[in-house]
Amino acid sequence: MAYDSSSILVLEGLEPVRQRPWMYIGSTDLRGLHHLITEVVDNAIDEALAGFCHHITVKLCKDGRVECYDDGRGIPTDIHPKTGKSTVETVFTVLHAGGKFGKSAYKISGWLHGVGASVVNALSEHLEVFVHKDGKLWYQKYSRGIGQGKLEIIWDSDKTGTTVRFLPDSLIFETIVFNAHTVFTKYRQTAYLTPGVSFTVIDEINDKKERFYFEWGIGTWILSMTEDQRTVIKPVRLGSENDELAIDIVFNYIDSTNANILSFVNNINTPDGGTHYLWFKDGLLKAINDISKTKGKIDSKIGEFQPSDISDGLYAIVTVKVPNPEFEGQTKGRLGNSYVRKEVEALTYETLLKYFGDHELELDKLLEKIQLSAKARLAAKLARETVMRKSPLTAGVLPGKLTDCNTKNRLAAELFIIEGDSAGGTAKQGRDSFYQAILPLKGKILNTEKAHIQTMLANNEIKSLIMSIGIGLKDNIDMTKLRYGKVIIMTDADVDGSHIRVLILTFFFRFMRPLIDAGHVFIAVPPIYKLSNGKKMVYIYEAGNKTLDELAAENGFDGKYEVQRYKGLGEMNYDQLGETTMNPNTRSIKQVQIDDAEEADKLFRILMGEDTDSRKHYILSHAKSVKELDV
Repeated sequence: MAYDSSSILVLEGLEPVRQRPWMYIGSTDLRGLHHLITEVVDNAIDEALAGFCHHITVKLCKDGRVECYDDGRGIPTDIHPKTGKSTVETVFTVLHAGGKFGKSAYKISGWLHGVGASVVNALSEHLEVFVHKDGKLWYQKYSRGIGQGKLEIIWDSDKTGTTVRFLPDSLIFETIVFNAHTVFTKYRQTAYLTPGVSFTVIDEINDKKERFYFEWGIGTWILSMTEDQRTVIKPVRLGSENDELAIDIVFNYIDSTNANILSFVNNINTPDGGTHYLWFKDGLLKAINDISKTKGKIDSKIGEFQPSDISDGLYAIVTVKVPNPEFEGQTKGRLGNSYVRKEVEALTYETLLKYFGDHELELDKLLEKIQLSAKARLAAKLARETVMRKSPLTAGVLPGKLTDCNTKNRLAAELFIIEGDSAGGTAKQGRDSFYQAILPLKGKILNTEKAHIQTMLANNEIKSLIMSIGIGLKDNIDMTKLRYGKVIIMTDADVDGSHIRVLILTFFFRFMRPLIDAGHVFIAVPPIYKLSNGKKMVYIYEAGNKTLDELAAENGFDGKYEVQRYKGLGEMNYDQLGETTMNPNTRSIKQVQIDDAEEADKLFRILMGEDTDSRKHYILSHAKSVKELDV
């Protein structure tokens, strides 16, 4: 076969987006679907950050479309000098066309790549844009990225702004049904980050409408995050702004070892932190140590506080706005602008020295909290050293219950955390020993939401998890020591199995959060039924509210059929378990993702914490949403 110019495929216009959508929106699952709304609304937020937009509306329509409206200046409608098309059509049909690339349109912008509107257009079955500008209402329609006529004036208008209405393409996405809860949560948070701008979310399907408006922004947010908890001090807010950087930080401490720090750059969530997040913590630590020395409040038995001491109980929101954000990685998970370091650390240090110097009672309450954390750290260190002498938690030493795999490629390796020794034995036979390791856990592991770290480190099942995964705990995590690219929780398909799964996830969320954030944690989905009739056999993984007869009919069983109910992994033969739940070619696994860190923190606290009244209230208020109860 000849290899010449005819062998090279040149994709024009928006064809690259339709050919490889995951390169532009990350995925074609529900997360990618919701990202379409984000791309459209981010344009309106850029107008808001520039001071030209005061109200943004997101509507989930009954017919499956999404409508996004803003009262900004409206996209320019004149002919673009480079494309020869209207600027509206240029924005919606040309990649990397937008005000974010010029220096005159937006000083601050979250839209790093400038592809949002055109990508949404390319991945929509239909898209319509309405522009209120210069006393007129302009309109243009597209189908899968291709204009269906030119931009035209359809009415007079005394408003300004842009409305985009689109229907995602079912040929591209796994589902085109949006999750209303996700959308409401997203724009409640966005409203906190854009003080003075009103966000309205409308769900026509469920007849629900909410307006979010927070004049004090993240100051109100921190109160919401800690409203059901016992706080140690009053919230502290610090900020500064110049042409190169705007900083807005608020923090508080709760009477707990839990912590939750949210960080944002130009309203974009940076779950991996970055310079602004790290240097806020450094400035905080330095300020507390220095003022403790100045005021003679250092405990000689503890000495200087360590980073982990100030982390316990810390709830904070750290936001910066920069003209040209440098993100590390395609997902914008970490800010890389180095000059932010000096500004954030200096602001934090200098502001807190003055604040706690003027508020000594608040300082005393905070130091009491931090000293308790420091004492717990020293006690945990002693407990860890004791544990290590008995059963070393050191690199190269693995728990006896672990049946390891043979591959040296850690990213290709998989660790199955399995409920019970019996199921563990079956899984050992059904696995591929080259790259699949097995760690059986005995019964329900310790609830780490309520346990002290000394108790946790003395627990055999927790120790096995720590030693097997290899990255360490909490502030001492080193992801380069991760031993498995996939950590897969595999429990029985019943209530006890669900409970064990939540206990393991609680441990990961509180003590190995980066493991989840980096996408290494998965849930195995074992079958709940096997339907068979002669040679025909079908495994059923999810039943919902359907009867067995309905499931049988859906899978092509005409008459009689036999049913086997799997309530436990141990009820399957090793070859069945391997085929249905472990083999990558035939299994189904779900990646654990944290879409809303604030809500996840709250749910773990309610469901697994000490507050029984909050748990009872939550269960009663959500009881009606349970679709299936396994007794």
